[in-house]
Amino acid sequence: MARIYPFRAWRYNSTAVRLDDVVTQPYDKISPAMQQAYYQRSPYNLVRIILGLPELFDAERGDSVYTRAARDFAAWREQGILVQEKDPCIFAYSQRFKVPGTEIVKERRGFIALGKLHEYSEQVVFRHEQTLSKPKNDRLNLLKATHAHFGQIFMLYSDPAGSMEKILYDGNGPAEAEVTDEYGVLHRLWRVSDPATILLLTTAMADKKLIIADGHHRYETALNYSREHAPGQVDGSGPKANHSATEVPQPLYPEAAVMMSFVNMDSDGLVILPTHRVVHSLENFDPAAFAKAAEEFFTVEALPAADAASYMENLEKQQGTAFIAITRGGDFLLRSKAAVINAALADLPERQRQLDLSHLHSIVLDRLLGLDAEKVREQTNIRYLRDAGEAVDLVRRGEADVTFLTNPVSMEQLREVAFAGDVMPQKSTDFFPKLLSGLAIYALD
Repeated sequence: MARIYPFRAWRYNSTAVRLDDVVTQPYDKISPAMQQAYYQRSPYNLVRIILGLPELFDAERGDSVYTRAARDFAAWREQGILVQEKDPCIFAYSQRFKVPGTEIVKERRGFIALGKLHEYSEQVVFRHEQTLSKPKNDRLNLLKATHAHFGQIFMLYSDPAGSMEKILYDGNGPAEAEVTDEYGVLHRLWRVSDPATILLLTTAMADKKLIIADGHHRYETALNYSREHAPGQVDGSGPKANHSATEVPQPLYPEAAVMMSFVNMDSDGLVILPTHRVVHSLENFDPAAFAKAAEEFFTVEALPAADAASYMENLEKQQGTAFIAITRGGDFLLRSKAAVINAALADLPERQRQLDLSHLHSIVLDRLLGLDAEKVREQTNIRYLRDAGEAVDLVRRGEADVTFLTNPVSMEQLREVAFAGDVMPQKSTDFFPKLLSGLAIYALD
């Protein structure tokens, strides 16, 4: 059972700052250049809390990005830069955007609320990717210092009839807040504080199962924190909150919930982009030898030189699993030999054997290029890029050995893998657009 809660969010005071100047992309999507730009945009930009510049702090004096984040968060609340909602709210959250590489305009509609934390074993919340220790330690240190969540976990639920969107969006007026981000995405927010409407939403969500789209590391960080501070609330063994059928529900412990954005996985506004693999710093990489070795598992077709857009159009037309390898010695279309691949990946669940990325990671990266799971996990020889043109150019300029262009994972594939309790290779999905951080903040105290 997915339990959601309204909350008294902390939000930027529109009379003190411009929303455009203070909100950010999620912390793990902020490049060094974006980080510098956010710093320059405003002394109250959220980047100073969620991704501070280490060189600005004196470690010898016990100062760190985390202690400074806690001081800034406290100061901004005291100064009225951040103000708290008077009543518990849920927020309708809409994103209007142009699908990258096309002229197609879509709108993704969801809502921001607290969601109860669940262990994966409870089969209420499902993951689709593995996580790493380093990012979780970083986010846990920030959470311990600030006692707050500044971005939302991106959660998917199934609602073919779109009933939640009808409750939230039918008849709503002008947005209370809106901002256009650096990717041209229009983000709009509406406050929903009516108890009757909130009860409708909490009741409608009660039978839903959730898939984490983005935010695996932050979800597991919140889980770890909750185990320490909300005894028994995650695994269900502790005291239960008394949720009346006529009262707006609240978590028994603040730490037992985390801020989430909920989006209908059956809606047309959900877009998953491919994430391309760029491999570099290989010893004695030989494109011809690579293509020859790949023939054991793939039908290898040499391609005439073309731009990234043309290659992606070619890839989209392929039936079955396929990807394109860009090398300095030529470009190749690799189409999997089903029988050979299935035998080679016999230890993987059948759902994963159908994925292009499983073939790419287990066969090409591991067996053919010698990049085992640890090297991929530590990203010693691999980069992940959304922009196919940039990924191709890195090889053309001699800054990488080979780029693998891939098709995106489909929502159907993600749903099947996640609900089966399996996981995909890292960076398998790139949901666009991202959820802005700073639209609402959940403080635990």
